Amino acid sequence: MPDFPWAPGTATGIGSLPGIDIAEAQRIVLGELPGLPHLAELPERGPGADMIGRTAGFLVEMPVQVYAGRWQISSKPGKDLRRTADLLERDLDELTEQADGYSGPLKIQAAGPWTLAANLDLPIGGRMLRDPGAVRDLTDSLAEGLRRHVAEVRKRVPRATVLLQLDEPSLPSVLAGRVPTESGLSAYREVDGPDAATRLRGLVEAVDTPVIVHCCAPEFPLQVIRDALASAVAFDLSLLKDLDPLGEAIEAGLGIFVGAAPTRPGTGRGPDSKQIAERVSTLWRRLGFPAARLPEQVVITPACGLAGAPMGYVRALLKACTEAGRRIAEV
Repeated sequence: MPDFPWAPGTATGIGSLPGIDIAEAQRIVLGELPGLPHLAELPERGPGADMIGRTAGFLVEMPVQVYAGRWQISSKPGKDLRRTADLLERDLDELTEQADGYSGPLKIQAAGPWTLAANLDLPIGGRMLRDPGAVRDLTDSLAEGLRRHVAEVRKRVPRATVLLQLDEPSLPSVLAGRVPTESGLSAYREVDGPDAATRLRGLVEAVDTPVIVHCCAPEFPLQVIRDALASAVAFDLSLLKDLDPLGEAIEAGLGIFVGAAPTRPGTGRGPDSKQIAERVSTLWRRLGFPAARLPEQVVITPACGLAGAPMGYVRALLKACTEAGRRIAEV
């Protein structure tokens, strides 16, 4: 079994939190997720803090702008790109200050190349997804930008082991040919699994750090993620339908980030670490793997991002995930 870059019984967050105060958000992450904290993302701050804009800011020699409410490739850098860079710099400064002296795994996040291609517009209109050559150039540019980003985080938190999470919520739609054109009357042609994996793998190899591919959409493509040589997959447990591909991935040594905690408060009491741990343990028992492997190979997370949740619930939920990780490690 691989030597995973996290301790047994670890929990983490997916990335996004509510609000606009990065200092508070980063304090919560570092305080409630001591085993695997992450760089907090606050999309409520607007353009440049959203997943697509934030990631487009990493592109090298491929400037972007907001046009008619959407991100689009532009001819030269402008105010939208400056705002994106300023927000990221502020986030990294906060991380640098608060994580001073931290040693252990530290996760950063960005949209993956297929989700970016499905949501970023060409200068002439239409998604980048329509042009295979543009997708290739986009992936190469993103790979170089994320390689630089990883290096910057390593410089700022030198004792940390940096992990990169690629968010790919659009990947199932890309593979199935369900990404709509601008008119909404048709869809872009499907991308086959091997081609999707090849692009992802090029990025995974370029960044030279463990990569987690996160997809909290139904029918997340485990084979593509495995073929891309990712170190782990992150998914929403409530959307899992077929256990066999997951069992095969676990057997092959893929790390599993299980989204087992609800991202919104229910009608009853707050998040329950015992229930979260039991959901994960039940899945593991159904898969038939030795109990000793569970805390080593599995990381517990919320089902998806937390941008829309109340801050008090977020703090309680992350704390419950950490406690659930301790519970599965004690079994």
